[in-house]
Amino acid sequence: MGESVAVIVFPGTNCEHDVVRAFSLAGIKSKLVWHKDTSLPKVAGIVIPGGFAHGDYLRPGAIARFSPIMRDVALEAKRGTPVLGICNGFQILTEAGLLPGALQKNSGLRFICKDAELEVVSNRSVASSRLLCGDKITLPINHFEGRYTCSVETLASLRDNDQIVLRYVDNPNGSIDSIAAISNVNGNVVGMMPHPERATEALCGKKDGIALFESLVSLPISSL
Repeated sequence: MGESVAVIVFPGTNCEHDVVRAFSLAGIKSKLVWHKDTSLPKVAGIVIPGGFAHGDYLRPGAIARFSPIMRDVALEAKRGTPVLGICNGFQILTEAGLLPGALQKNSGLRFICKDAELEVVSNRSVASSRLLCGDKITLPINHFEGRYTCSVETLASLRDNDQIVLRYVDNPNGSIDSIAAISNVNGNVVGMMPHPERATEALCGKKDGIALFESLVSLPISSL
């Protein structure tokens, strides 16, 4: 594995420096990678941060999925490299077919910006390996299209394969099964609507998010 993490930047991304700061606090180097780049540097992991890639035109992530860098992101995900999509990054991962399901407008059609209590459902993923199942953590949410949805068959598969990473304790947006974060079958690709990068130090008022960044690069690829 490489010694740093790639943070992908699209036009409209606005959380990339928060993610860089979070990794710095975890003692991990990171590199900003522009969406038009055609290849990734050698890295230990990949993060697609929050924001409004391409202004969320058409629908969130629908344009970003076609950016040149996403081809390499998909290849690295297939190889087992840890990939984390946060908020808009989660939307991009579903649009790119790297995670099942989709993100739709919140129930009530309102933008939500508040802290959310979450339950750790699985610590098998690269974003939750340093947490314990049943743990309760609090992370900020900040989205309008964060309601996770999927077919009945997909939901059954997520449950059977231990792919539900986090659930909302008090579902704020109408997500099916109160889902806040999921992984792929192998556990190396994770998408979440909450923002762990905004809960990493005392200045933020909470530090529950730092464990997710430490988790991301703590597992060797061979263990996935």
